Amino acid sequence: MISEKQMQMLRRLYEQARSLKVYTVEKTQEELAKELNITRQALSIHLKILKEKNLIRTGRGFIDLTDKALRIIGKSGEEAFVLIKVKPKNREAVFEKIKNMKIDRVYRVTGEDDIITVLEIKNLKDFLREVSKLDGVERTSTYTVIEMFQR
Repeated sequence: MISEKQMQMLRRLYEQARSLKVYTVEKTQEELAKELNITRQALSIHLKILKEKNLIRTGRGFIDLTDKALRIIGKSGEEAFVLIKVKPKNREAVFEKIKNMKIDRVYRVTGEDDIITVLEIKNLKDFLREVSKLDGVERTSTYTVIEMFQR
């Protein structure tokens, strides 16, 4: 349980915070070093350099990639949202095919549409071309963010 003052602090921080899309790796440095086939000491040196260049933020048990890092690796961070309506008999097949396309996230939802995909704008044209060929897709609606409002 947290105190009333701590709750007040959390609420104040939330009100003043800006929403960020964060890519976090939750692995130990030993696990990451093993995956990269380097020593833990070498990994630590590389992480320090990346942190100094403002490409990552680190803490106990996590590594966050910054927007700057995303740009360097070719991830723009500019997203498109595509809502897809599918004929009921084709939903499973379409969902399975879309899951394997070049997208960041996919949601199966209730309401007027059946699927919401989130992908980078640079992949939008190819994605829409592929989706339009899928049997059972009735329509798509595409939305891109032009501005995010801060609270």
